[in-house]
Amino acid sequence: VQLQASGGGLGQPGGSLRLSCAVSGRRINSGSMAWYRQAPGKQREWVATISSNNSPNYLSAVKGRFTISRDNAKDTVYLQMDSLKPEDTAVYYCNFVFDKAPWGQGTQVTVSS
Repeated sequence: VQLQASGGGLGQPGGSLRLSCAVSGRRINSGSMAWYRQAPGKQREWVATISSNNSPNYLSAVKGRFTISRDNAKDTVYLQMDSLKPEDTAVYYCNFVFDKAPWGQGTQVTVSS
């Protein structure tokens, strides 16, 4: 199983980025998927989850700014990040909520003016 996150980069405060996570080797259609992030010097933290019936949940710090979605046909999960803040700076990863796959490389998001 491989998890390939992409779409990160340099974003300005108040700006937007859209992350994608392509999953290979395992279908995502039957399980909940999540995004996580790890800021420098900190533990990896959960950011958002989308259930198999498309019900989302968010970390309070990103609620109202981030939107998680999924395309089961493409085995891809997305994270739309709006109203970016410097504290969103981190490496972002996706994974299955249950029976996690090996972590991928993640995608770096840096929010700075």
